[in-house]
Amino acid sequence: MAEITAAVVMKLRKMSGQGMMDCKKALGETDGDLDAAMELLRKKGLATLAKRAARDTSEGRVLCNVSDDGKTAVMVSLCCETDFVAKGDDFGAAADQLLQCGLKAAADEGADALLEEEIDGVKFSKLLTDLVSKTGEKTEVGDYVRYNSTGVVGSYVHFNNKVGAMVDVEASGDEVAAAVQTVANEICMHISAMNPPALDKDSVDPAIIEKERAAAAEQVKNKPAEIIDKIVDGKLRKFLSEICLVDQTFVKDDSKTINEALTEAAKAAGGEAKIKRFVRIEIA
Repeated sequence: MAEITAAVVMKLRKMSGQGMMDCKKALGETDGDLDAAMELLRKKGLATLAKRAARDTSEGRVLCNVSDDGKTAVMVSLCCETDFVAKGDDFGAAADQLLQCGLKAAADEGADALLEEEIDGVKFSKLLTDLVSKTGEKTEVGDYVRYNSTGVVGSYVHFNNKVGAMVDVEASGDEVAAAVQTVANEICMHISAMNPPALDKDSVDPAIIEKERAAAAEQVKNKPAEIIDKIVDGKLRKFLSEICLVDQTFVKDDSKTINEALTEAAKAAGGEAKIKRFVRIEIA
């Protein structure tokens, strides 16, 4: 059997990020072969994933990157079991690598496709296995969203790194797009806090609207017939203003709706703007 020197153990520790005893044991099992020992540690990481498959991954980090021109943005989440691991440097480095994979991937690819993307010639799936070997926790890719916008993308990640949002804003020109960038970012803060179910009335399932209308009608069925429709319409408008992003009261300025705040910013730049789509990612 080859002699397992301290220098070799230290080299494997630097390569793998594992503890001294784990590295020494892996080298002992592979007769001092560094590559074989590294592969053994990876296999142990896969075994950890398999054993902990049923565990909840309710901690982690949400990350976002927006291009300098505000036209392209990517948001991803990497999830683990505990807050302690999520705050670690190794986990943070892996999350950054995942974000790089998101920047390289195509817009229509799902989160699973990021596992096949490479960082410095190494697939992220292998990097993820190495991380699991270090932490001993189930770790998995959560969400991945990429926006390629003709206008501007707003973004926001909450300070706890567990909630983030992006919004794609159509604008009547590049100057207008630049002018509404700040408001777009603030709208993402609103989305993170309020978690609106829909963008606007047109994106609400008609069945939900009809159900709400029927419920409102039932509540006022004993009112005079000539005012029932007006009351029901008013209740429906209130309901939609609560669930539709564009009609919600802006948390940063409760004198305006989201749509009014965006329209005002665009008008000041001599143009128009409207929200095309939005996404909210949360690790919970």
